Amino acid sequence: MTTSSYTVTGMTCAHCVASVSEEVGAIDGVTGVAVDLPTGAVTVTSRQPVDDARVRAAVEEAGYTLAG
Repeated sequence: MTTSSYTVTGMTCAHCVASVSEEVGAIDGVTGVAVDLPTGAVTVTSRQPVDDARVRAAVEEAGYTLAG
């Protein structure tokens, strides 16, 4: 298992968390997504490393921005 951490900006409510979790969770190989709304921290657990560009695209699809 691999764990990667990201920071997402623009999330303000539980619906935001659900949208990001759903989109990132749909990436092939992702087995878990944990989102901390107050800090914007997103932790992605996967069977193998996930390309950051795929995570960025999923976050943008949900309507938010990946910091950094």
